[in-house]
Amino acid sequence: QVQLVESGGGLVQAGGSLRLSCAASGRTSSRCAIGWFRQAPGKEREFVAAISSSGGRTDYRNSLKGRFTISRDNAKNTVYLQMISLHPEDTAVYSCAARTNGEITPLALKYDYWGQGTQVTVSS
Repeated sequence: QVQLVESGGGLVQAGGSLRLSCAASGRTSSRCAIGWFRQAPGKEREFVAAISSSGGRTDYRNSLKGRFTISRDNAKNTVYLQMISLHPEDTAVYSCAARTNGEITPLALKYDYWGQGTQVTVSS
């Protein structure tokens, strides 16, 4: 079992920044790949970024490269999503997910555990 808790969401003006955190717990949490996904109202969930268990490999949604950065601190069992130059279109509930085999993938159905999500609202 892996438990995930997201934090760091909130209201920010366009052009601003936020850093989301995903705190993982459970015996195998440090061996999990972690992905970030987001879902805006009325839209399907979409892949944002992912990082391997070691942190050595990352992947991003193409349209977000250069603005979003994923990282992890395995000593703290926490994965971060740094978001800069935020746009109103980035408004969504952001959720992190864990994949127990440690391999990154943009496919949500490949992830085994999910957090509850944190709301990010970007005002224009």
